[in-house]
Amino acid sequence: MNRSKEKLLELRKQMKKKQPKFRRVESWRYKRVKDSWRKARGIDSKTRKKTKSGVKSPNIGYRTPKKIRGMHPSGYEEVRIITKNDLEGLDPKRHALKISGRLGARKRIPLIDFARNKGFKVLNIGISQRELDELEAIIERDLPDIEEEELL
Repeated sequence: MNRSKEKLLELRKQMKKKQPKFRRVESWRYKRVKDSWRKARGIDSKTRKKTKSGVKSPNIGYRTPKKIRGMHPSGYEEVRIITKNDLEGLDPKRHALKISGRLGARKRIPLIDFARNKGFKVLNIGISQRELDELEAIIERDLPDIEEEELL
């Protein structure tokens, strides 16, 4: 990752700290009004008029730099995969993988192993203790072969 991208990622981090939490007007006042943002449309709304006492509205000034927009904080582009075929055309230096949550342990473990051997960074290993035990069993099964090779 080059220095300009690192600087932009750091800049985005600082921008996110200063960015206010955009709350729907009077969502703190009524239970029936959900907190997710909606544009203020009232005729006397302080938020719509953009007065100092009104709630901050999302606008273009809060947007992140274009070169790194949508990028993972690690600096990689996130790609969601389900099968080994999804890895075709991806670059390990540019892409990081998120394995589909719908994928079970039986298919997830070999897919993680395959992706790591190709040099990809896997962002969500997402495996349970039982699956970790299975992985350790696979590693232990493979390690005695490696130790015998080292002795020769």
